[in-house]
Amino acid sequence: MVLPLAMGWRHLLFENWPVDPAVMDAHLPDALSPDTYDGTAWLSVVPFTNVAVRPKGLPASVGVRLPELNVRTYVTRDGVPSVYFFSLDAQGVASVLGARLFHHLPYYYARISLDAADGRVRFSSRRRHPGARPAHYEGTYWPTGEPFAAPDDPFAAFLVERYRFYTEAQDGSLRYTDVSHDPWTLSPAAADIETDTLLRSHGFARPDADPVYYYSRGLDVVASRSERAPP
Repeated sequence: MVLPLAMGWRHLLFENWPVDPAVMDAHLPDALSPDTYDGTAWLSVVPFTNVAVRPKGLPASVGVRLPELNVRTYVTRDGVPSVYFFSLDAQGVASVLGARLFHHLPYYYARISLDAADGRVRFSSRRRHPGARPAHYEGTYWPTGEPFAAPDDPFAAFLVERYRFYTEAQDGSLRYTDVSHDPWTLSPAAADIETDTLLRSHGFARPDADPVYYYSRGLDVVASRSERAPP
């Protein structure tokens, strides 16, 4: 039995592009539907770092740090607003293998660095996973305005106030995990993204529209065990 995990998510950038729902639907498992805001689906890239990742119940001092980079979109199933992960690139080899084997998550090993200084975050990731499509992401991001509670803004709430995520396991089954945490606090943000081949690695053309950016200092999270979604 795999125990629930406790961790902290820190220094997150939510980089969000509008996408035609029909385009998004073609990239999703049949059991999931694109969730839309004002008729538009959204595709997001999220660089950040995990801190103190450990089985729930153990002290934070035994946890590990795990820089990470996600490609995700927003879906519904049975009326529950959720996240669907296309990929999760992470620094630690052991953590990537464990997440693939025991949590059925599409993790890929990558060389990642995250440095926060003078109000800016410098992030670099290059995928090194054997047999995987190459993906390189590099840039700097920073908050540009006052923090606000995400539930107070309908669009921000649509993007981040989601407490279930889905993935497709290697055997083709649909899996889900529930997460619990306090509501998000976000800030409007800006970014200078120098290199990004992540979307192309998943068969997406880079959207013509400019992305919408939000930054969060982070929060603490508990993630449940991975479960097979019922038919």
